Amino acid sequence: MSTAKPLPRSLEGWIKHLDSVRLPVPTAAHEKVRRALGDSRRSLRDIADLTQESPALALSLLREANAAGNLLSSPAESLEVALTRLGLKRAEVLLNRLPAVAEEEIPQSLRQLQLIGQHAAQQANGLFAFRLARLWQEIHWCSLLFLSPLWPLLASHPELFDSWEKRVLGEGEAAAKVERELLGLPLLRLCQALAEHWKLPDWIIQGYRLLSDDRRLLVEALHIARDNEHPLHQQQQLDANPTLSRWLTQPGNTVLLANGLAVSAHVGWGGGHSLRWQRLTGLFMKMPLDELQQLVHQQAAQSGRNHARDDLWHPAQALLWPWNQHRLRREPVAAPVPTASALEDWRRHCGELIRDPSPFTNVVQLSACTRDALQSGGMSRVLVMLADRNHSRLLAQQQAGLSKEANGLQLDPGQSQVLRRLLAQPGQLRLGPDNLVQFSALLPGQLKILFPGDHLLLRSLAVNGRVAMLVVADQGGAPFADFSLRAFAKTAQCIERALASFARRGR
Repeated sequence: MSTAKPLPRSLEGWIKHLDSVRLPVPTAAHEKVRRALGDSRRSLRDIADLTQESPALALSLLREANAAGNLLSSPAESLEVALTRLGLKRAEVLLNRLPAVAEEEIPQSLRQLQLIGQHAAQQANGLFAFRLARLWQEIHWCSLLFLSPLWPLLASHPELFDSWEKRVLGEGEAAAKVERELLGLPLLRLCQALAEHWKLPDWIIQGYRLLSDDRRLLVEALHIARDNEHPLHQQQQLDANPTLSRWLTQPGNTVLLANGLAVSAHVGWGGGHSLRWQRLTGLFMKMPLDELQQLVHQQAAQSGRNHARDDLWHPAQALLWPWNQHRLRREPVAAPVPTASALEDWRRHCGELIRDPSPFTNVVQLSACTRDALQSGGMSRVLVMLADRNHSRLLAQQQAGLSKEANGLQLDPGQSQVLRRLLAQPGQLRLGPDNLVQFSALLPGQLKILFPGDHLLLRSLAVNGRVAMLVVADQGGAPFADFSLRAFAKTAQCIERALASFARRGR
């Protein structure tokens, strides 16, 4: 069995890994841009406007234009400049190298982050582009692409975003701790390094440098921005600090402000993060907070009309909610009961498992039936692992509903107290909000990445008193349905009978 390649843990490893990822482009947008590139009547402005429907394509064109061999004087700050440097023929060649896929087949977390970028671009256009009309293209494209260093990460490992969002935004865990556990390094450091490696526009790089390396100016500005009701006093404080005053007037700050507004609104309009970015934007624009909030909400609504998708979250949806409500803190809903058709499949698979003599000629067939029985019984994510003779390794044999990292996964029980106990004797561990904190640190990081959520089942199964198999399953991280818990217990009994029958074959 092949071993799944572990995720990088160093900055150099991540850059090399993510640099090779080809971002998917929605088929409709891919076709529109392809036709436009071949239409001599189209201007560069027309092509650039069409390209923004696919942020991944915009990033690919900008990266190519800013590559070492194409760098004329400074990085291209807009897509029109990038298209001019590349030429339409080369842009078409680059477009044809990118995979065109149906929009629903692109990882949801990637599309969600690109939606946040589109919301940020709308905020930047509405708040700043009119005031700084000469720089509107730079403001627009840098705002749209500010989060782009994360796109290849989510295209290749979408489960990481789900886990990060759940733990950091939903449960309030420290971002630095979660990021070191998931990636091996801080997320902002990785974003800055990728932005520099790709030679993205300077405003994007400056924003990440400010967030990761030089927060002093940002903290000082936020402190002054809190006193939004006294603009004269604010101006006096800025006059007393010329360095801060000069920094605050830099147009490149519009990119960071627009993304701060969009990302914080994604978390919740009434949270402290959203209020801080609104105050800071008000200080930048010399505008009272209530007027600024009205503009921000108008731009969010406009972005919602232009960019919202049924299966994605847009903060404009929450503008009618009470501001103390939080999208990620709503009461969890128990997973649904399996359908009648699924239950029929479940009974059939369980019937196969308990047949004697065993109908299976090898372990692969037995474990596949195990996976199918668990899934049809209500478990949406399933991992079936086999233990070696010495209980020194657990090898992934079957999976359902998980990312490709689950294929060929190997775990070392010696690194996890929970796994050692489950291998010592058959047993079950059910994780939920009441005991998750107690046991989470004792679970392998690979399992937590594959199964983000508050609810998880781990069960070890034995043959002749010796554990041979470990099953990990959940219902998408949602609270378990009572029926599915009973079906899981019954399925586990059938699996143990199957293991015993399989062990007696040929005797």
